[in-house]
Amino acid sequence: MFRRTSEFHAWFSAQERAHDYRVTPARLDRLDGWALDPETGSLRHRTGQFFSVGGLEVRTDNREVASWAQPIIDQPEWGILGIVVKEFGEVPHFLLQAKMEPGNVNTLQLSPTVQATRSNYTRVHRGNAVPYLEHFTAPRPGRIVFDALQSEQGAWFLHKRNRNMIVEVTGDIETLDGFCWLTQEQIGELLLVDNLVNMDTRTVLAGYPGQAGDARPRRDTEDTLSGAVARSGRPDACALHTQAELLSWFTGAKADHHLTRTRVPLDSVKGWVRTEGGVSHETGRWFSVMGVDVEAGSREVTRWSQPMIRPSSRGIVAFLSRTLGGVLHLLVKARTEAGTLDVVEMGPTVQCAPDNYQDLPPGCRPAFLDQVLSAPAERVRFDVVHSEEGGRFYHAQNRYLLVEADDDTPLGADGNHIWMTVGQLAEMVRHGSHVNVEARNLLACLRFLP
Repeated sequence: MFRRTSEFHAWFSAQERAHDYRVTPARLDRLDGWALDPETGSLRHRTGQFFSVGGLEVRTDNREVASWAQPIIDQPEWGILGIVVKEFGEVPHFLLQAKMEPGNVNTLQLSPTVQATRSNYTRVHRGNAVPYLEHFTAPRPGRIVFDALQSEQGAWFLHKRNRNMIVEVTGDIETLDGFCWLTQEQIGELLLVDNLVNMDTRTVLAGYPGQAGDARPRRDTEDTLSGAVARSGRPDACALHTQAELLSWFTGAKADHHLTRTRVPLDSVKGWVRTEGGVSHETGRWFSVMGVDVEAGSREVTRWSQPMIRPSSRGIVAFLSRTLGGVLHLLVKARTEAGTLDVVEMGPTVQCAPDNYQDLPPGCRPAFLDQVLSAPAERVRFDVVHSEEGGRFYHAQNRYLLVEADDDTPLGADGNHIWMTVGQLAEMVRHGSHVNVEARNLLACLRFLP
């Protein structure tokens, strides 16, 4: 445990120096253990486990364009993302790990206590056992605080979900090398640091109930963003819409929109080309599929090869906010992605890589993107850069923003947008596949504000 955050940073720096890691870009056609499946045309591991990369043709009425084709990761198994919580001196502490992922821009980031696919924790790779796994598999010691199957990035995963869990323990628990205990306040401070707390930790923290529906309620009288978030997180907060109205809007969005997908071989995706052993879009935009060879002494397996998705540019994940009746509200979008499980999920107001839309007319650009990009500094209330999942995505980063909406932003709900309080959105997270991973990540940042 660390009395001061500076002690954590010294510990984390020591973890970075303690191990050697090497991630080398490699051609897809030379990846050890990977090859195109002659039946499906997907890039697949020789064991048939882990994941595959195939092609997908998509049609929907809920995006800027009606149809497109793209590569996509197919990983039908779900994994466990779990955090152990324990009180020390009546203060909850969270057990996190300094973990290397091949796609991380800075190698090590803070991950959950357990971050493992089913192939990993059942040891298909014949590697070492996953530490602390016993706390997240039945029969388990401790009390379940949060447990839900949650979606991953629908833009790059097909129907991918992970089991997000928080388990509170009371007995003695050994702190293994590479793990540390952090308080809510310390995590809040670290969430303000670029590329430090990884995506898997953020998505699990989004489901933490805290007290009175929020992680930091004691600041609810302060004239700060954290105080506004805390007031918005209370069950008795004055909301523009009831929870029943929000669920009706969400159900209507799923019923009113359509999404159809057709699998195609990776080599046959329209508009995509093979270049130097990889796959990229003919315009150079969106993303590419690349390969890496990895050496990591601190992982359950120390050497492996794999394909990864590499975005072409940094993205933006932003909520527009307004204070209505003295309570902070967020503008939530009913968002459809190529891999979305159930047509739409609740997403942030804006979620895109702006460079992909820079030459397009306003009607083809995401709604509210220009308002977010042009917002003056005094209306930007939260701004930090975080990495996306480093196990499958290479150097994927998003700028996470909270921006005060201008006075012209409509208050009424439409088919794609609705205002809800922080507490209402947090309640939606308790149900699997309601809130997408980008919205959950930004929500966690806001709810843990110091």
